[in-house]
Amino acid sequence: MVTVQNLIMRYGNRVLFQDINLKLDRHKRYGLIGANGAGKTTFLKILCGEIKEYDGEIIIPKANRVGVLGQNQFAYENFTIMDAVLYGNKRLYDAIKEKEELYMSGDFEDDAVNNRLAELETICVEEDPTYEYDVNIAKILENVNIPAEKHNELMSTLDSADKFKVLLAQVLYPRPDVLFLDEPTNNLDIETISWLEDELQRHEGTMVVISHDRHFLNAVVTNILDVDYQKIREFTGNFDDWYIAANVIAKQNELNNAKKEKEKDELEAFVRRFSANASKAKQATSRQKKLDKLVIEDIKPSSRRDPSIVFKAKRTMGDEALNLVNICHSYGDNEVLKNISLKFIPDEKVALIGPNGAGKTTLLKIMMEEMKPSSGEIHWGATIENSYFPQDTADIIKGDGTLYDWLRGHDPKRDIAEIRNCLGRMLFNGEQQEKSVVSISGGEKHRMMLSKMMLEGGNFLVLDEPSNHLDLEAIVALGEALYNFKGNVICVSHDRELLDAFANRIIELHADGSYTDFKGSYEEFAAAKANGEF
Repeated sequence: MVTVQNLIMRYGNRVLFQDINLKLDRHKRYGLIGANGAGKTTFLKILCGEIKEYDGEIIIPKANRVGVLGQNQFAYENFTIMDAVLYGNKRLYDAIKEKEELYMSGDFEDDAVNNRLAELETICVEEDPTYEYDVNIAKILENVNIPAEKHNELMSTLDSADKFKVLLAQVLYPRPDVLFLDEPTNNLDIETISWLEDELQRHEGTMVVISHDRHFLNAVVTNILDVDYQKIREFTGNFDDWYIAANVIAKQNELNNAKKEKEKDELEAFVRRFSANASKAKQATSRQKKLDKLVIEDIKPSSRRDPSIVFKAKRTMGDEALNLVNICHSYGDNEVLKNISLKFIPDEKVALIGPNGAGKTTLLKIMMEEMKPSSGEIHWGATIENSYFPQDTADIIKGDGTLYDWLRGHDPKRDIAEIRNCLGRMLFNGEQQEKSVVSISGGEKHRMMLSKMMLEGGNFLVLDEPSNHLDLEAIVALGEALYNFKGNVICVSHDRELLDAFANRIIELHADGSYTDFKGSYEEFAAAKANGEF
């Protein structure tokens, strides 16, 4: 359904990828993966027609309906929520709106008006044969937890997370033949991600999706498109299948090269020993010809690099970590936290989960004493030194200085080499450390905040959505670092692979202000919940 022929994409002198030839088939769902900066989003924008300056050809049959997940959450502020979703089928939207206008102000004695109404009715039947567009849209919106009473309110009344859900509903509602999705799980809670997985598994056309959520990719995709080595290679299977295959291929290349290197050394040694010996000259010449034909392929370094995240507490923790007593908090008449009483003991690794709006970030801000609760008390242990990764990290890391300057500003007495080493661990080389903070991406800012936390050496880590903007390699490294950390962790995340990696206690906040406190891994929590144990 989508054909890519001889595609080459350059930015100045840099070749992003070249000689790409792919055929993306119906009934296949492709996960587009690669390191940050490898060109995933660029390739997706080329496929959907947003970028047109490239060499090669993209062929999508005109009869195919194409759906592209919108990224501008503020594009429909004056639309009702229902209309914003309907706009996903613009032909139907335009016909319905024109029909409504003609019924309101048209002259029904005029044949032209009646003929136009007939034309519009034909369009509506073609696009919505059962006349159930409103029912279908309402069902999708309710599935993403936007209740029926809000459907006729303006988009401007929604928070950013719910606006993104509407954009998701907008692209799914028309059931496009070709579906392009860039990070569809961003800003979604775990419940909504699970719903989205079910929806996409039923998609019958062609789909290409970018995601850093390993669990999501494993659940949804049938094939992997790996952007690396300036190529886009296709693998059959989900992310885990690709991971195994890619490592096997790399190992095979390494072994083949090692074998060739050994043979080359042996041939060179023979030629050196016997080239001057008349009786062996013929054999030496034969070996030299074989040596000349022996090609040893360099194993290209992947564009993927694994950060080295290591949290080491400077201070040993005592017997008390953190105690929350009857925490309540309201925003106006909306009570988001009700009598939250939790005791955290040393070495606990806690995942804090729940739907959007349940108060997860609010609770963390109260813990970190950035916000006062409406009532209740917070008691930190006397030996606790906490370190905080706020949700708005990308907004608070700012200034005109370099990356190095920003980190040193938090601890001017810190050894210069230690700061530079810490930045290096997070994949900022010497030249990149001199970049201006104002010029770096959201993912780079998140790696900067992790660098700051490593330098702080706290014994109690509090993290609010740290995996946003990080690539898969960084998320895996973060999960391992939290698991190996000798101290306490409280982390808010919707990334189930990350939660699985480190958590031994799950606290789920509910929309009504209550909570569930479960001792065990996220996998055990999910199984218990599915079995109706709470």
